[in-house]
Amino acid sequence: MLQLTMKSTPLSVANLLILLAALTALAPLAIDAYLPAIPTMAINFDTSIHNIELSLSLFLAGFSVGQLIGGPISDHIGRRLTIFSGLFIFALGTLGVVFSTSLSSLLSFRVIEAIGGGIAIVNSSAIIRDISSGRDSARNLSHMALIMMLAPLFAPMIGSTILHLSSWPSIFIFLLIYTVIIGLLIYQNIPETRVIHAQKTSAFQRYLMVLKHRRALGFIFAMCFSSGGMFAFITGSPSVYMGYFGVSEAIFPFLFGANIVSLISANRLNVLLLKRYDAHQLLSLGQFIQLIAGIILLSYVMLFSKPDLAVVVILVMLFVGSQGFIVSNAVSSTVEFFPHNSGTASALLGASGFGAGALTGTLVGLLGDGTPLPMVSVMTGCILTGISLRIIFQRF
Repeated sequence: MLQLTMKSTPLSVANLLILLAALTALAPLAIDAYLPAIPTMAINFDTSIHNIELSLSLFLAGFSVGQLIGGPISDHIGRRLTIFSGLFIFALGTLGVVFSTSLSSLLSFRVIEAIGGGIAIVNSSAIIRDISSGRDSARNLSHMALIMMLAPLFAPMIGSTILHLSSWPSIFIFLLIYTVIIGLLIYQNIPETRVIHAQKTSAFQRYLMVLKHRRALGFIFAMCFSSGGMFAFITGSPSVYMGYFGVSEAIFPFLFGANIVSLISANRLNVLLLKRYDAHQLLSLGQFIQLIAGIILLSYVMLFSKPDLAVVVILVMLFVGSQGFIVSNAVSSTVEFFPHNSGTASALLGASGFGAGALTGTLVGLLGDGTPLPMVSVMTGCILTGISLRIIFQRF
C-alpha cells in the first residue's frame, strides 16, 4: 500500500483518507448540527425561522467563495498552509457566532466562518488527486465520503443533544473545539502532497483552463445542480418536517439521518460497482435515480392536499441517497483532466455545488408557503437542469 511520510512516520492512504474525511466533515457539521436549534434561535433573536434559515444560505455562499479563493492558493503555495489558514479563519468566525447578540452579527460571522471553511476543505479532493488517479481516485473519494457521511448522520443528533443540555451557542463551541483538534492532527500527520508544476500560472488562467474544458463542465454542472437539490432539502427540512408535519426537535434528527443512511448505502454500492463500471456511467445512474425520485415526489405533493409524512421521507431518502453515485464520480471525473490544477478544479466543483445550494436554499425560503411544495419543486428543478446541461456540454 502507498504510504506518505510525515516526520519519518509512515502514513497509510487509509489513515490519510480518515483525516481528510474529518476535515471535510467540518462543512456538514457546521451546516447540520444547528438545524434542530433553528426554532430556538429564531425566538432568541426575535425573528422568523426563515430569517435564521438565511444564515444557512449565506454560509453556503461564503463556503463557495472560500473554495474559489482556496483552490488556486492551494495549487500555488501548497495544501498544508492553505488548510491551516482556512481553519484559523473558520475558528475566528465560529467564535464570533458564539458571542453574537443580533441577527446581523450572526449572519456576518457565519459568512466569515464559511469562507475559512471553504479555503481549508477544498484541499481534500486536491490531495486525493495528488496521490491517485482514475478509478483509484474515484474509490478513494468514495471511501472518504463514506467516513465523512457520519458527520451529517450524527450532526443533528449532536446539536439536539447539546441543545437539550445547554443553549444554542454551545453547538458552535463544539465546532470550535472540533476545528482545533482537526488542525492539530493534520499538522502532525499530513505531509505536503502538491505536485509542483514548473510553469507559473495565475488564478485566472487556472480557472479559465477548467472552464474551457467542455467535458469537465458537464461533470461540474451535474454535481452542481444535484448538490443544489440536496441543499434545497437541507434548508427546507426544518420548516417542512417540524413546521408542516409537526415533528418534534427530538425526532427530527432521526428523519434527517435517514437520508444519510441511504446516502451511505448508495456510496458503498458505488464502490463495488466501480470494479466493473466507469465513474461517468455510475454518475448517469445516480442522475437517473434522482430524476425519477424528484418527479414522483413533486407529483405526489401536488396531487395530495395533505401528503403523508412517511411517503415524503422515503422519496426524499431516494433523492438524497442518489448523491452517493453522483458526487464522488463527478469529482473524480473532473479532476482527472487536471493533474497539475487539481486544487483549482476541486475549488470550482465545490464552489459551484455550495453556490447552487445558497441559491436554492434562498429560493426555498422566498417561496416558502408552509407546505412541502416549494422545497420539492426546487429539488426536482435542480436535477432536471443538471441532466440537461450535462447533455448539452458533453454530447453537442
